Amino acid sequence: MKHKEKKISLLKKIKQKILFLFRLNHHPVIKVYNGYGSSEKIIAFGHVLKLSPMMRKTYRHNWLVNTFSMLRLFMVKPFPYAKLSMAWEGTILYTESQDDGFFKFEWQPETKPVAGWHSISIYLEEEKYKVRKICGTGQVIIPFDSQHAFISDIDDTFLISNSSRLSKRLYILLTKNARSRKPFEGVVKHYQQLAAAGQKSNMANPFFYVSSSEWNLYNFITEFSRENGLPKGVYLLNELKKFKDVWRTGQNKHATKFMRIVRIIEAYPHLQFILLGDDTQEDPNIYSAIADHFADKIFAVYIRRIHKNKYKSVQGIVDKMKTSGIHCCYFMHSSEATAHSKKIGLVV
Repeated sequence: MKHKEKKISLLKKIKQKILFLFRLNHHPVIKVYNGYGSSEKIIAFGHVLKLSPMMRKTYRHNWLVNTFSMLRLFMVKPFPYAKLSMAWEGTILYTESQDDGFFKFEWQPETKPVAGWHSISIYLEEEKYKVRKICGTGQVIIPFDSQHAFISDIDDTFLISNSSRLSKRLYILLTKNARSRKPFEGVVKHYQQLAAAGQKSNMANPFFYVSSSEWNLYNFITEFSRENGLPKGVYLLNELKKFKDVWRTGQNKHATKFMRIVRIIEAYPHLQFILLGDDTQEDPNIYSAIADHFADKIFAVYIRRIHKNKYKSVQGIVDKMKTSGIHCCYFMHSSEATAHSKKIGLVV
């Protein structure tokens, strides 16, 4: 019996060593993403994972290191039906993760929350792990008084990705890192101007980044955004992918993107929205459908021109939205988008 126990202990140590070498957490981790809300409703969400990559601390211009680091983001094992809790102004809230580890807290605050970013802590309530007090931290945004909110795509809207060519997208994704990837020229300045328009120096208009990229890339995208000075915002990505599906990264169904945008618009009935995307995938069609459903809520639409062969069809979609009274800009360079924003009074 002792021999068997020693063998199990040895195998456990070997497993832990291998996981450490691969820079993988072998204990539950609660990943909390930036949430959002208002005086009517607040939403906090994230994933609970039994196996997950450790946070990257160093960045080197070595394609092998970058490839390994990217692949690690898909070495995940969800923690289904995990019991979770969080506190908000003295009230304890509870929820349970779904079968893919995704969880969501949704509640109506008893008192009107102060505008700005609020820190939250979410705890794992499983009896087996209570001694370790496993906790994940994040933030939720209650927007400042504003007239406009911005919903932006990510890949090929501000992050150069070559989404229309899978092989090239994978090459860039696997050989570069969050600090060596590049934004389009002028796009960061444009976004900063949009975020600051009509606000005081310590405030900003709300930004939502809605993409077909997977939740696996959350830390990668937020680090890229922080490194390049993009406005702080809420990221709404797509279903978590496992390692076997890494080659299909970014190739998700786009129907859920429509619903994610709808939920944001419905959460803020007093705001006018500006949609920013590109023509490599489905943004023109999705934004056109959004404009049809919320004609009085969409102030402007920006589409970056990437795909030469789509110009005629996308221009037709843009012209249709213009007839509905929506300001539209189908542009190649961010300087054109900035000039358009000044022309319609979005920025000074």
